[in-house]
Amino acid sequence: MHGDEPGPSPGSGGEAGAFAGPDNVSGSFGTPGDESRRTTEREGGGGRVRRDERDRGVGRGRETRHPREAHPAHEAGHAGEPDQVRVSDVLAEGARGADPAEIPGKLCVAAVRLLPVADASVSLRSNGMPVQLSSSSARAAHLADLQATLGDGPCTSAAKTRAAVLATDLTSGPDADRWPVFAQQATAAGVRAVYAMPLGNDTVCVGTLDLYRDVPGGLTRREVRIAELVASVMTVALTALARGQENGPADDLWLSGLGKAHDEVYQAVGMIMVQLGVDSDEALARLRADAFADSRTAPEVAHDVVWHLKRFDRD
Repeated sequence: MHGDEPGPSPGSGGEAGAFAGPDNVSGSFGTPGDESRRTTEREGGGGRVRRDERDRGVGRGRETRHPREAHPAHEAGHAGEPDQVRVSDVLAEGARGADPAEIPGKLCVAAVRLLPVADASVSLRSNGMPVQLSSSSARAAHLADLQATLGDGPCTSAAKTRAAVLATDLTSGPDADRWPVFAQQATAAGVRAVYAMPLGNDTVCVGTLDLYRDVPGGLTRREVRIAELVASVMTVALTALARGQENGPADDLWLSGLGKAHDEVYQAVGMIMVQLGVDSDEALARLRADAFADSRTAPEVAHDVVWHLKRFDRD
């Protein structure tokens, strides 16, 4: 593992079964062929690296190599072991026997086992705003909510570009400059690097898988491939659960709370537009700013607005 070349060179693969993985990502969520056309955005390395460039090395700029921290729970195996089989086994083991509402969190925990990261979270995207769905830890949940409140961060960038965003050093340099507020908050929480993987395909991004690391540094090409395998399985699992394909429509109910949060945000935006006489973008910006100033999330403030517990007044 440590001898792998650094850089984003994602690949494809999968396993059969309910949470089969990348080979089962089909139809509106793409195929392994679609995966080969996706680009990966390199943070701190300058520019974007397309997949057809991966055999020629890294893209524009250079990535600083950092000593890799010990990761005793890292279970991806040795370089000669078939990655997609091992990844699928770990993910299937993690999701086995879980209730539908528990599966996203279980897959986040499995991602931490497979990669040299400390935490993971998954967020779904609706009407341009991410909402944190599940996580492996309270810290990951907090950082996902923070990005949603700020409307800025690796998660939002990955969702907008539909490409993986590898923020390798939030302490200084291009990554810290690109998301200054998020970088300051993340480093205060002990996170030094974030890797955001889009969920979906080349044309549709339904959310992101966000991986958090305690020390600066990038992922090797092989580790990026593993991260994309995890993201592909997460996409399949969420799609199946949302459509009730496994256990019937009743299991869609676990998503109702997420839908309610989205509905309240956009209802609150409409009310703020009227209260302040501004457009929707400005109203959402004011909602987010108020939430950040009070150390709350945007859905929490939106709830207060909808229930007339808070009103925005013109300055």
